[in-house]
Amino acid sequence: MAEVTGSSPVRSKILKPCYSYMIHEGTDTTRVEPRIRGAQRIGRQIPATMATQHPDHARKPSWLENPFINIQQEIEEVFRMYSEFGITEYKWDWEGKYVDEAVIERLLQEHFLFFKDRPLGKDFFLTFRLPNPKVETEFRLGRAFMGLVSAAGLAKSLGFHSPPLFEVILPMTESASEMIAIHEAFMEVAALTHPLLRRNSSGHHALQVIPLFEQVDVIMSADRIVQDYVDLHRTAFGEGIPYIRPYLARSDPALNSGLISAVLAVKVALSRLAAWSSRSGIPSFPLVGVAALPFRGGLTPASTSQFIDQYAGTKTVIIQSAFRYDFPEQEVRSAITTLNERLPATDAVAISPHDEECLREIVRMCEAPYRKTIESDGFAALVNAVASDLPRRRERVQHTGLFGYSRGVGRVHLPRAIAYTGALYSLGVPPELIGTGRGVKAIIKAGFGETFERFYPMFRYDITRASRFLHKGVLGRLARESAVWHGVEDDVSALEEYLGVEFGPQTSEEHEHARLVQVADRVRVDGRRDAELYELLALIRKSIG
Repeated sequence: MAEVTGSSPVRSKILKPCYSYMIHEGTDTTRVEPRIRGAQRIGRQIPATMATQHPDHARKPSWLENPFINIQQEIEEVFRMYSEFGITEYKWDWEGKYVDEAVIERLLQEHFLFFKDRPLGKDFFLTFRLPNPKVETEFRLGRAFMGLVSAAGLAKSLGFHSPPLFEVILPMTESASEMIAIHEAFMEVAALTHPLLRRNSSGHHALQVIPLFEQVDVIMSADRIVQDYVDLHRTAFGEGIPYIRPYLARSDPALNSGLISAVLAVKVALSRLAAWSSRSGIPSFPLVGVAALPFRGGLTPASTSQFIDQYAGTKTVIIQSAFRYDFPEQEVRSAITTLNERLPATDAVAISPHDEECLREIVRMCEAPYRKTIESDGFAALVNAVASDLPRRRERVQHTGLFGYSRGVGRVHLPRAIAYTGALYSLGVPPELIGTGRGVKAIIKAGFGETFERFYPMFRYDITRASRFLHKGVLGRLARESAVWHGVEDDVSALEEYLGVEFGPQTSEEHEHARLVQVADRVRVDGRRDAELYELLALIRKSIG
């Protein structure tokens, strides 16, 4: 079996997060690795860590006076991620938020010498997450494309590496045709010519599309969609693709299908993508989008090693705001260094066809009780009400009116993943527990226990960590008011029995979180609102959601 090894010249410590691939033949029977025949390079570096603008941090960054980061301050944030934190890729988000469209002009103007020596598009990377035209107005997509085109012209005119931006993330990808449509739309925008524009047209080759897969069934079909994309790309443009960076979400599949289903779907996808790369000869560099709380991925500076083991085969990991700002900065930088050094060397665990079928059945078993709870009458109304009082940290477009959207799950509409997770933690009912106990009982009954534990080795760690924020008293009160919470009480009992532990706070901080959860519950029952309580809760758990 061919082996992929990272090898990249390091001019300075700042370049360590990136690695490029030398491909050669080797043998390994326990791992599946992305590889191609012969010795060649893909011609660019692949960042191991990508900073994002997800607004999940509770504390203020060390370089700001308050926790809210406006769009002008995000320019400074980009530079600090590059120059201080050791992160070499930054996601510039057009999806559901306001955007500084002059990002390249501002970066190059304010830090000219830095980027002259370490160019964007070569040593550092700024990657647009596009607005998906399925759910956001199409003119925002056109504006993002014009930003890509104008950035290339500006960089070239200044004598910088060009193009500085050449990859885009397409959220909610469900088919290869959507990816091809992005190429075709960009080609039309890039081909616009007029004497006043004073530039040459660009072709589709200037753009690489990163598909973001966000539903468990789509995630587990990532390799098929990628192969369809390769075929359609060759038909449409007469050439293949040099590599692919499939982006596997963790938050939204958890919101839609529950914790276990989300974790196992990503594990299946990593295995299948590695096997696909071996067959196709096209290098695949998967991204995994995770956050600090276990429901959304469980990556913190303290859990870095567990994450690397759990999601082996990931080549780029998302570093969200809570990871960067809610933990001691020295620990954050050390953890980023660990991720930069260790992720390139990990290979996806090979999942046999038999095991994969078992995992797919487990996904279905665990999704059912979770969906039954969150689609029940009264659940969404309560979660949405609490979510509306959570603190705001970025200039996101509101999920109403012309520009925004919420996440629909079955027949209900819920907040997006950060607010959803934060609301349930603030209710004293961590979402990691919902449907999970009933799912585990079904797994054991079906005889899949050994397979489950083998492919989700962090399960005890994740559930134990989340369980310390459970408030049994508040859950009991909710259950007396609505039958929807009876299933969650069953989940708690089943998980306590399975793990052999009693859930509830253990540390002084966790006991304080429980106390404030009870206070917030009384305030809510009395028909009052106190947003400050929810901010204090977020500070204690080191993440809004």
